Amino acid sequence: MPFRLTDVVRQHVRDDPRDPDLVAMTFEGGNTTYAELDRRAGLAGRAMAAEGLGAGARVVWLGKNRPEFFDLLFGAPRVRGATAPLNNRLTPDELLAIIEDSAAPLVVLGPDFAEMRDDVDKIDAVRRVLVIGDDYESWLTASDEVLDPPDDAEDDDCVLQLYTSGTTGLPKGVVLAHTQFAALLSVGDHWGFDTESVGLVAMPLFHIGGSGFALVCMSFGARVVLVADIVPDQLLATMADEGVTNAFLVPAVLQFLVQVPGAADRDWSKLRAIAYGASPITSAVLGRVLQTFRAPLFQVYGSTETTGAITQLDPEDHDPDGPRAHLMRSAGKAYPWVELKTVDPATGDDAPPGEVGEVWIRSSQVTPGYWGRPEESAQVLTDGWFHTGDAGYLDSDGYLFLTDRIKDMIVTGAENVYPIEVENVISGHPDVADVAVIGVPDERWGESVKAVVVPREGADIDSDAFLDWCKERMAGFKRPRSVDVIDALPRNPSGKILKKDLRKPYWENAEGRQIG
Repeated sequence: MPFRLTDVVRQHVRDDPRDPDLVAMTFEGGNTTYAELDRRAGLAGRAMAAEGLGAGARVVWLGKNRPEFFDLLFGAPRVRGATAPLNNRLTPDELLAIIEDSAAPLVVLGPDFAEMRDDVDKIDAVRRVLVIGDDYESWLTASDEVLDPPDDAEDDDCVLQLYTSGTTGLPKGVVLAHTQFAALLSVGDHWGFDTESVGLVAMPLFHIGGSGFALVCMSFGARVVLVADIVPDQLLATMADEGVTNAFLVPAVLQFLVQVPGAADRDWSKLRAIAYGASPITSAVLGRVLQTFRAPLFQVYGSTETTGAITQLDPEDHDPDGPRAHLMRSAGKAYPWVELKTVDPATGDDAPPGEVGEVWIRSSQVTPGYWGRPEESAQVLTDGWFHTGDAGYLDSDGYLFLTDRIKDMIVTGAENVYPIEVENVISGHPDVADVAVIGVPDERWGESVKAVVVPREGADIDSDAFLDWCKERMAGFKRPRSVDVIDALPRNPSGKILKKDLRKPYWENAEGRQIG
């Protein structure tokens, strides 16, 4: 039988020999069983059908991480529809524009977004707006009838539409169908999951690292520990108290966690694996994570368009003091079902081992395109190959080394500088807590390298002394010519540094480079 997203839950209700009260999810002290989750999804599907929703319909979720999201995620495919969770940290105007783009007839708002109800209701395509609480529960339970998954569902039916981070322009809706998730769920076998796993879902569900990781957990019948807000000391306590065995966390969150006093003193014996990815990480932070959690680390690389992870760096390659320490700067190797290459972005010719090019990916995990944007889809898809926009190279053993986003590369004189290389050195400065490296206008060289640093608590960074420190540790064309000291780096909800925001003041009136 072909895979359907609803099978993720239903297999544990119909075919799993374990206790029928098997817990699927823990949230704020309450538990939801797989049987209850399947029933609520069936009720949601029936209620959507009563609203007239059918094949291709989108259902918008706007809220923090909550169990009700999964009612919609597993309910919408029962009418051959899809759930579109939105980045809840965007402005109201941005959110309204995305809802309009989705053409969703049904919008479900979390309690924190109830004040947007009237504005959402004015959008032409919207037929009903629900707010989590009595309003939503009354809609869900208006009938006891549940709707089973349809027999006529197609492999390429969209089931989840995730909007890209939107660091430049209006976010695009990435279409993800049954086919993409059938491939993604295979990664659980590579991350040490089994039926006894307890998975932490702290990343937002509008991010593939949140919703995708939750689906991997549930495919094993594992218990998901769902977290609405990331507060570092509270998150550490939750991980320890709930006996979390597996987690996916972005580097920024890992960095916050290891800075919590006493983090390394907790009992992490149940922790089997931490997967991390979505943005660059420095060797210094990796070392602190290993020392703190004393658990296997899996680095993964992917994107929304690839339905998450398509490469993996295994725990044995996280050996900072061993002969293969250089592999800690790698994103690992492609999974067996993934094709990976680097190409000259100007010609599309394959780059030889060791030579930097644009990373291209081909796999059944790759999106068929962006919702309602055929031209933009065609720009990033060629014969099934997805153009990531990331710069990197493959070594002779097939390990992928990412250098940076192509647009973040700094061209100073005739030399290319990849910011992550410079950031990796600067992260070793004793007074630096966080760092980003950008290119700024330079009359002589076109661009020069600027470091933007956040000092450690109580530290005072002297610009001249800092630049001298850098001069001693890196090649002349790579070293920063200037430094800004700020309180915090701007980041999007996925933890990625918004370098366009850092660059903007310097390039607004300059020629030769786009701010984005």
